[in-house]
Amino acid sequence: MLRRLLQPFWILLAIIFLIEAWLWDHVELIVARVVAWIPLRALKQWLADRVDSLSPLMTLIVFIVPVIPLFPLKLVGLWLLTHDYWLSAISLILFAKIVGVGVTAFLFDVTRPKLMEMGWFQALYDFVMGLRAKATAVVEPVKRRILEIVRGDGDGWSARTLRLIARFRKSVHQAR
Repeated sequence: MLRRLLQPFWILLAIIFLIEAWLWDHVELIVARVVAWIPLRALKQWLADRVDSLSPLMTLIVFIVPVIPLFPLKLVGLWLLTHDYWLSAISLILFAKIVGVGVTAFLFDVTRPKLMEMGWFQALYDFVMGLRAKATAVVEPVKRRILEIVRGDGDGWSARTLRLIARFRKSVHQAR
């Protein structure tokens, strides 16, 4: 009984985790394009050369510290939310989130070999990758069911409504 009651919570948690993973994957690609466009490739090489001379613990500090200044931006976003500046708050929080993920992805790419030298970090990395795989397994049946409904494999008004929305989205997308 309790397991059935907690299932929506676990699905929501898995979806949030997968959104984070999706953001990481896609922001990492954007950061790679920015690195190619701006002379960040030289910065990346310079940073990689410096990281090679650091201990794994000092490398962890290099990995963590640059994200810390983004935390006050999120607090400002929360303050904006409390004062009913919804659009500004959401924009600022999303901006801080995307920049944070981008910086973290960039730094993780540079510091990964040194960080993996620490056994606990390697274990944590493996644990997070395992969670990602489990979250994908939890969300996959839900995604499959939603796709069945959208494609018309389902019955009832919800399937018709979702098909209508899908057709509308397709027509809007084609109009662009």
